[in-house]
Parts: sequence; C-alpha cells; structure tokens
Amino acid sequence: MITYVIPCLLGLEKLVADEVKRLGLSDVHAENGRVLCRGTWSDCARLNVNLRCGARVIAVLAQFPACSFEELFQGTKSVAWEEYLPLDAAFPVKGYSINSQLFSVPACQSIIKKAVSAKLGQVYGVEWLPETGSRYQIQFSIMKDTVSLCLDTSGSGLYKRGYRAVGVEAPLRETLAAAMVLLSGYKGLDPFCDPFCGSGTICIEAALIAKNRAPGLNRTFAAQKWKVLPSEHWMTAVEEALDKEFDRTYDIWGGDIDPRAIDIARSNAEKAEVEDTVRFEVYDARRFYSTEPYGRVVTNPPYGERLMEKQEVSKLYGAFGHAVRLLPEGWKVSILSSHTEFEEVFGAKAKKKRKLYNGMLKCDLFMYGKYGKK
Repeated sequence: MITYVIPCLLGLEKLVADEVKRLGLSDVHAENGRVLCRGTWSDCARLNVNLRCGARVIAVLAQFPACSFEELFQGTKSVAWEEYLPLDAAFPVKGYSINSQLFSVPACQSIIKKAVSAKLGQVYGVEWLPETGSRYQIQFSIMKDTVSLCLDTSGSGLYKRGYRAVGVEAPLRETLAAAMVLLSGYKGLDPFCDPFCGSGTICIEAALIAKNRAPGLNRTFAAQKWKVLPSEHWMTAVEEALDKEFDRTYDIWGGDIDPRAIDIARSNAEKAEVEDTVRFEVYDARRFYSTEPYGRVVTNPPYGERLMEKQEVSKLYGAFGHAVRLLPEGWKVSILSSHTEFEEVFGAKAKKKRKLYNGMLKCDLFMYGKYGKK
C-alpha cells in the first residue's frame, strides 16, 4: 500500500477527504492544507481522474530522520528508486524545509539529486544518466528533522481540467469553483445561476457535478507515462468514471456584463463538453431575478482589491443584495468575497460563513437562504 498526500486550498480539507472516502481509499485523514490516505497504484489513477477539489496527488516513497547532509544522502540513497524510475527518467527535485537543522533548500535539493543519481547509476551500471525520458518530479519536505521523499503523479495541478485555454481578469481556480458548488449543496435538481460568471468556471463545474462527470477526463497526468502505472490502470479509472455519469436535463445559467467574458465562457463550455447543459448571456447582475420558486446562486463577484475600486464594488454589492432579497423564499445564495464589510454593503447578515482562500487572498463564502433539506 502507498501513502498519498493530496494538497488543497485551506478550508477545503473536509471536502477533499469526503471525495477520497467515496473513492474507497483507506486511512483517510485531513490536516491543514492537505489530506492523507492509503491505496494502491491503481488508486493513483482513480484519484487523479476523479478529484474535484484536491490540488494534486503525491505518492510518498520514504520517510526518515536526518539532521546532517550525510544522513540525508544515505537515507535518500537507501530508497529503491529503480522500482519507480527507469534508466532514462528525468527527475527534477524540489521541496521545502521547516523547523529543521537542514534549512538550506538549494543544498538539500542538490544532495537528494546526487543521492538518487548515485543509486540509479549503481543499479543500472552507468556513470551518467541521460534524463531524456518521462518526467518524475521528486518532491521533498523536511519538517522537524524528518524527511519525506515523494513523487508528484499529477504533473500540472488538478485545477487544470483542460477546458480553460484563456480567461478573463482574476480567474477563479476550478478546484475552488467546484468546492463552492459542493458547499452550496447543489445536486443538479435546482435551477443554478452565476450572475458574475466571468469565463464560466463556476457554471461549468456545476455542470460537471450535476452530470457526475469526472473532472480529469479531458487532460493527461505525469504518471500516465510511468512504467509503474500501466495504461490499464488509467483505462479502468476512465471507464469507471464514465459508467457513473448521469444523463438528465439541467437548468444552469451564467451571466456577465462583459460580452468578451461570455464568448470565452461559451468556448470553455464547449471544451468541457457541457455546452448543451449550460447557458450563458450578457447580463447585468444588478437586475438579477427569477420567478422560479427555488434555485441556487453561486457566484464570485469582483473584489475591490483586484478589479474595481472599493467604492464601486460596494455599490455593486448593494444593488446585487437588493436583487437577491427580491428572489422567492426558496432560493439559496452563496457569494465569495474578500470585502471586509461585505454583509454591511450587501444589506444582510449571512446565515453561514465559511473561510476560504482564492489563491493567496483570504475570502469568506457568505451563504444566504434556508440551508437544510433541499
């Protein structure tokens, strides 16, 4: 069995842990900014294909104490690298050190690189390694003098679903967008709206969730080229994911005042293969209204720090707050904002608040409506 580490944005740990448990992995537990679990190599493929909110999937190969460069070298060299890396493997090294005697990250990188090279050279009987083959990103962490050596199986971060080639200003990462949809409780049954849709990320993630479509079907992963993970594992993971998809009719709508953003959103929906599920139109969020008795709004309006002056944002929030209060009672609204006085300018106290991070920007998810059964 292999230990996997799944980093995630702060605030999303429980969501990621729940995803991992649904995939059937064992020993799942959440820590600050990451989730740990145990599984097989075939589970590596399933995690990469299916995770919506995790940042990447990292396989832990070894852990050992090290207070000197010699201990770091010998501990690294003792790992059976030949079981993972072929003769021509490209193996860059990166990592970090916290509260440890070995505090120089560049020096640790160099020592680990030399140790892995020495081990592979010894096993394969060569003095020089070409590093012309597939990429095996080695990651290390040294925390309180304990070294962890890992392989990044994902390559590009899992937020890269393969559908957003271009975007608009201040894009929202797909992993956070999916988390916002999940936290809203959306299951594909209610009308779903994003009146500040930008390049369409929230609506597209809502469509993927409604259809139960795995987010990793339209991209590749670093470990797909590894011999330790045969193609059969990836084919099985994809087939399992496709078998779980739903085929229903959904009401998912996105609006934005910027015509260019709407064009990009429609293009992204086509790339994600949900263009038949999501509607986009040029729309002023200040006029938002629906006659439907119930529905969900999940949105990420502009922040004063990033796109507009704070005074303009406050006026926009106030007008949107007025529109939201005119919605039928059955609507539930989730709004991500970093505005420190959001509730005051919006005109209503949130029923729930959840701290999240949009990149390095600390935000709150303000949730309005009767969150419960539906």
